[in-house]
Amino acid sequence: MGRILVVEDNEALREAIVEVLRDEGHQVRDAASAEDASAGLEDQFPGLLLTDLRLPGRSGLELLREVKGRDPFVEAVVLTAYGTVETAVEAMRAGAFDFLTKPIRMDQLVAKAAQALQVRAERLALMRETERRRYLEGEVREAFNEGRIIGRSAEMQRVYQRIEKVAPASSSVLITGESGTGKELVARAIHMRSPRHDGPFVRVSCGALPEGVLESELFGHERGAFTGAVKQRRGRFELAHGGALFLDEIAEVGLPVQVRLLRVLQEREFERVGGEETLRVDVRVIAATNRDLESEVKEGRFREDLYYRLYVIPIHLPPLRERRADIPLLAEHFVAKICAQMHRVPVKLTADALPVLTQYGWPGNVRELENAMERAIVLCEENTIAEGDLVFLQTRGSAQLPLPTGLPPLNDALAELERALIERALERSGGVKTEAARLLGIKGSALYYKLEKYGLQ
Repeated sequence: MGRILVVEDNEALREAIVEVLRDEGHQVRDAASAEDASAGLEDQFPGLLLTDLRLPGRSGLELLREVKGRDPFVEAVVLTAYGTVETAVEAMRAGAFDFLTKPIRMDQLVAKAAQALQVRAERLALMRETERRRYLEGEVREAFNEGRIIGRSAEMQRVYQRIEKVAPASSSVLITGESGTGKELVARAIHMRSPRHDGPFVRVSCGALPEGVLESELFGHERGAFTGAVKQRRGRFELAHGGALFLDEIAEVGLPVQVRLLRVLQEREFERVGGEETLRVDVRVIAATNRDLESEVKEGRFREDLYYRLYVIPIHLPPLRERRADIPLLAEHFVAKICAQMHRVPVKLTADALPVLTQYGWPGNVRELENAMERAIVLCEENTIAEGDLVFLQTRGSAQLPLPTGLPPLNDALAELERALIERALERSGGVKTEAARLLGIKGSALYYKLEKYGLQ
């Protein structure tokens, strides 16, 4: 059954059509003119438009174009007493499914309405399947080796063992760890090794969206649910049906949305924002956070019942400073990956560069290491990354490096080093100062000051 808008200026015919269609179980709204029909579109948008072509004021053809322009999935059947080929062609070009000539046979009208609504349902199903395939190809089919988890340390071996154990189940997983430790990679690894691996892997960064937007993003919304909701939108839970939904930064979700998340985890059902239809989904939820959720529960910022729903299987990722044995392996992996992306000759790490990397604290974890390798590759000479190419790590104050013998005055040494790095960055950037500032990790204003200071203008 569907929602039908009947627009006919002949009152007797309009009432007869409405009565017949309602007897068939359809939701029917009627109007005597295109203006009246347009005015009611905000309250209820139809799945099928039945309109006379000749109406007082605006024509049925103009109304048809307006409705199709606002929602191309609306089907239309036009009614006309002028059953000419020209009329039919014009209506079809405007997007009509079919037309009927007057006098109308009600059995034909009922059959035509059913056919049009069936076509609409098939088009919507095809659109949804296309969306699912887009996620499937863009998220799930991404080769795992492109973002594989690197590490041979005992700490990472325990993580691998946990992944292999939990992957076959459909239980919720909560991944904890500092920012940059690779929580999304673990979520992908779990999904790729699960029976759902052919289904979509849909991710949501909960901390990147305002609460109202996040609710619509997760659960979808109906047309007219709020200002700007010009058409129905499916949420991430629907898109993840049959697969997995990765909720990153779950601690950032506000309490009202937490209530809705709890219901989905418990009942596997929800309604779109502004909707009344209850939708059921089969989704595995994998959540991640860099915060202490137990503390968040005690402070009243996170629901205890939701916490235990998510904390079915916990996986903790150690920070990079607690698995230093993996740093050389990770560094070599990122160097090879970045060189390939830049289409440049492979770069090698020298023996004196490795102690710099392993002794640095890496507050940004694996993500910071990858960024550091990219910076070193851009600034290095002769396709080798040596200790001098990693001096920016020393200046952050986290490295514990052996001091050289025959120390020069500290300020002189730092000034000379800074000048050399600036010159190298300018050379790499072709003299483009904004790019040089980016390579050095400083603001443009700071670079201009230093150029003036060292006479490099």
